[in-house]
Amino acid sequence: MTSRAKTNSIPFHRPSVGEEEVRAVAEVLRGGMLTMGPRTQEFEKRFAEFVGAGHAVGVSSGTAALHLALEAAGIRPGDEVVMPTTTFVATAQAALYLGARPVFCDVDGVTINMDPDDARKRITPATRAIVPVHLGGIPCEMHEILEMARSRNLRVIEDAAHALPSRYDGKRIGSISELTCFSFYATKTLTTGEGGMITTDSARAAARMRLMRLHAIERTSTGSSSGVEAWNYAVREAGYKYNFTDIQAALGIAQLAKCEAMREARCRIAARYSRAFGELDFMETPVIRANCETSWHLYILRLNLERLRAGRDAIISRMAERGVGCSVHFIPLHLHDYFQRTLRYRVGDFPRAETEFRRCVSLPIYPNLCDEDVDSVIEAVKETLAEFYIPRVASVRA
Repeated sequence: MTSRAKTNSIPFHRPSVGEEEVRAVAEVLRGGMLTMGPRTQEFEKRFAEFVGAGHAVGVSSGTAALHLALEAAGIRPGDEVVMPTTTFVATAQAALYLGARPVFCDVDGVTINMDPDDARKRITPATRAIVPVHLGGIPCEMHEILEMARSRNLRVIEDAAHALPSRYDGKRIGSISELTCFSFYATKTLTTGEGGMITTDSARAAARMRLMRLHAIERTSTGSSSGVEAWNYAVREAGYKYNFTDIQAALGIAQLAKCEAMREARCRIAARYSRAFGELDFMETPVIRANCETSWHLYILRLNLERLRAGRDAIISRMAERGVGCSVHFIPLHLHDYFQRTLRYRVGDFPRAETEFRRCVSLPIYPNLCDEDVDSVIEAVKETLAEFYIPRVASVRA
């Protein structure tokens, strides 16, 4: 981290983009190939090598990545897809796009990730896939999930929107399951503004997703040797407009080159937060299992509300008054009107997810958060929670 003068306001997120990205994009703009072309292919190759996958397919968003991966996995109308209720809405919407039914499960109380035991209870004869979500970058318990899937002949599609460059048992997320989906949205650990990627070792799945990402158009040769793209083509399926662009790829290549360095910066910030908050009885810091490395996309504090005179929302508001932006990840899907109306979910269906939601606060954590700003965040958290702290009452013996 670098040092600079303290600012009056610390946003929840600030993109970590430098001159390398500016130069890379400018080069593409001057070259004339703005949409999907050689830079996209280069980024896909480098990304696959980085995570240790056989193939990587660039697409227009993380949501598109989930949609294409589920389609390539053969998900069809009427199928059921098990996923945690604590996730962004895109995880469920991608299944809905295919006419499938998202089936929610509860989370564990340690990582807020999918609880494999609860997921197992949700499997029915209609279940075709499981979508574990690595919340904040902390890997799910993939051994249990993969074994559950193998024993029931289910596909596993990882939602790794937060998980670059996380590791599980020494392997990068993106090299473990049949299909893994990443997001490159502006707030993510690697950003291309908008964009996403699917990694897989299946050449067949990769070919299917490459076909479907651009209207399922297959180019045919005209016999020309001019280098001009063939005008003749065939439409093989009802495809989508999900292609990546060389502008995005230029950003991605520059970001990928410093992906590990950016993670190290987030690790240093997370370590400072955990040292500062770890011994306080009115909050809990994130727990990372010994066989996991997290990307630290999010740093989620969990408030011990029984020790505080205010709820989570009031605390976030007071933090904003002190100049620190915070957020919440996520409102469980079963609490949203749409899923209650269409899938008949109700408050109380997933008690652990609801409990963790009520006490979660995500703090600012990004590579260019300077030392003084980290100090300010720590100070604001401690001051805010001390303001609402309920002291323990010592017992009096007769």
